[in-house]
Amino acid sequence: MSKQDWRKLDESDVRVRPGKGTRPRSKRRPEHADAESAMVIGVDRGRWTCAMESGAVVTAMRARELGRTPVVVGDQVGIVGDTSGQPDTLARIVRVEERTSVLRRTADDTDPFERVVVANASQLIMVVALADPPPRTGFIDRCLVAAYAGGLEPVLCLTKADLASADDLLALYTELDVPVIVTRFDEEPAELRARLTDTVSCLIGHSGVGKSTLVNKLVPDANRAVGVVSGVGKGRHTSTQAVALRLPGGGWVVDTPGIRSFGLAHITPDDIVKAFPDFAEAAEECPPGCGHLGAPEDPGCVLDELVPDAPGRLTSLRRLLASRAGLDDYTD
Repeated sequence: MSKQDWRKLDESDVRVRPGKGTRPRSKRRPEHADAESAMVIGVDRGRWTCAMESGAVVTAMRARELGRTPVVVGDQVGIVGDTSGQPDTLARIVRVEERTSVLRRTADDTDPFERVVVANASQLIMVVALADPPPRTGFIDRCLVAAYAGGLEPVLCLTKADLASADDLLALYTELDVPVIVTRFDEEPAELRARLTDTVSCLIGHSGVGKSTLVNKLVPDANRAVGVVSGVGKGRHTSTQAVALRLPGGGWVVDTPGIRSFGLAHITPDDIVKAFPDFAEAAEECPPGCGHLGAPEDPGCVLDELVPDAPGRLTSLRRLLASRAGLDDYTD
């Protein structure tokens, strides 16, 4: 282009790329008043299986506006999009309702990362075999701690009563008033079935204790894999993901993978004591940082003064506190 042609140009000939707007992005999010209620019954690689109130089972993804909001089995959620449940359809989870209870655990007592096992369950069914593999009281104590801290009612379910007596184990938990159900392989779990009806309950236990066998009896079409116990007394993992199964008589049972460890790094001693109303008020007078274990670990613990009134119950409470502090004999 010649100099003469340049002189003929004016500002209308100049193309300017528009810049970014100065108006801030709105933080308002859609209210989704039309969202339908559902319960999360399964999680798998970024997809959530949800049971609608209509009975349909829907696959959903997490909406972008939820960010990294955790969504776990048992959560009550709001869903929009295609909620027909037809094959190859996908809905969106746009809201997670406030939880009424949460069962959490960590990989071990030093792991700062807590894992939510299930939300909104009313009962924690601790499935423990009386033999093959032998019962581990440390595991039971830790489950009790997690249940009390998370707002679930603990229930002890003892399996394989045809192989061993439950008397010695039950004697350890008499003072805690924990409901106990004893089952046998050759009998239907009628008492357990009645306990679970019309509730959301979570089953937890080591692999090989008969948890999947119970689930298959409670929900005949569940087809949960059943494993065997290894030569070292530990079961093989047969359930790999937590899943909520609808009970024929009403309610839900959440079957969780068999676990080898139950860390309590996220729970404080005060969280445990709060579950014992007869000790909670007195514990408020303890020195700061008191672990409520008594001397020599916690000299000056006010709970020591309550021993004459409730020695058995205080012993049970301190056994749970010892589990939290890693002073128990719990092994994986």
